[in-house]
Amino acid sequence: MIVASLVGLQLPGVRLASTTGETINVGTLSGRTVFIIYPYTGRTGVSDPPGWDDITGAHGSTPQLLAFSDKYAEFIKLGMKLFGISFQDSLWQQEFVTRNALLFPLLSDLHGEFSKALSLCTFEAGEIPFLARRTLVADAGLITHDIQDIPKPADNAADILRLLSS
Repeated sequence: MIVASLVGLQLPGVRLASTTGETINVGTLSGRTVFIIYPYTGRTGVSDPPGWDDITGAHGSTPQLLAFSDKYAEFIKLGMKLFGISFQDSLWQQEFVTRNALLFPLLSDLHGEFSKALSLCTFEAGEIPFLARRTLVADAGLITHDIQDIPKPADNAADILRLLSS
């Protein structure tokens, strides 16, 4: 579902826990930043939420995040910072970062401050809310790109690089 674009809005001044151990105020980030908003990363031996396989667009967070990590050097050359954001807690996210040697931090919007401030779309699985997949690009806190249609999450990083390089 595509909803109103966030282009032109300022990022909210909310502080989110990072897998680096810091707390990041997303509204005060300088320079160009890509926010990969994703629903959920799974773990071996842990079942996906009930009904997950029946939700269009739910799957794909791991390939999406790994593709951004694989292209991390290209984003750095463009002067970009990368952050992934989900409702998952920092400990869950940290396990994912460590297991996959992710090259950028994930931010936990566990209490929904970021998502509520921007009215981000969510969906439920097993009565648990999850963020709908979306990629935002911001420059000095101003949202310049809002990509909502991400049919192939593994291609999202390459698509964003093409967009930002043109």
